[in-house]
Amino acid sequence: MILLDLSTYQLVAIALIFIWTGFVRTGLGFGGAALGLPLMLFVQNNPLLWLPIIGTHLLFFSGLTLLNRLHNVDWRYLQKSAVYIIPPAIIGVFGLVHFPVLWLNTFIYTITLFYGFIWLLNKGIQSSNAWIDKVLLILGGYVAGISLTGAPLMVAVYMRNVDKRKLRDTLFVLWFILVSIKMSTFVVLSVDLHSLAAITLLPIAAIGHYLGLKTHDLIVRNDRVFKRWIGGGLVIVSLLGLLDLYREVLLGILPDTF
Repeated sequence: MILLDLSTYQLVAIALIFIWTGFVRTGLGFGGAALGLPLMLFVQNNPLLWLPIIGTHLLFFSGLTLLNRLHNVDWRYLQKSAVYIIPPAIIGVFGLVHFPVLWLNTFIYTITLFYGFIWLLNKGIQSSNAWIDKVLLILGGYVAGISLTGAPLMVAVYMRNVDKRKLRDTLFVLWFILVSIKMSTFVVLSVDLHSLAAITLLPIAAIGHYLGLKTHDLIVRNDRVFKRWIGGGLVIVSLLGLLDLYREVLLGILPDTF
């Protein structure tokens, strides 16, 4: 198991990161992967190690949350938007499997840096008409397929079209569908799901999941302040990640080809 090969420092870092991702996932209703994956890449810079583990956790916790909440899902809009989200998501999954590590990590850090800047500046990804909705859904689907970090793009559209009381539950169903597609593709392409590591980390992520459930209402009421602090952190992490990534290229640790 991959966890057995890591140092005590790395194991502690992984535990804290998975508590964080669980907290964000239920506290905000989205963004666990977007806010956690850049940190995980500092521990091991291979997205194909972390994404199956994140996917397993998302399936488990979103399924658990939705167990008695399916009546509170906007199925009509979910079906309508899926037409624009799912095809590019499938294309993104195949890109994830075939693109070089350098390209994938650069993509992840860059998209995270973008999220960080707009949150730090108290700006938002906004949609004002049906055409922009479609573009954001297509882009969000592709980014979600390639890295599971497309949530903020799709949330901007869902916030405009789904009742606030149904938003989180509807998003959880969307994440469940997208991750199911990603995990199924991994299985078909014989990608290691790191199932034992995912199961081992479930109780750790459950701590964050519980804390997120307890603080969800508080976070929603202070959404701008919360996102501004998170945005500043994302900017720092993403810049450090990009610097470290290309330092490794210069040292010959990673190939410099895309």
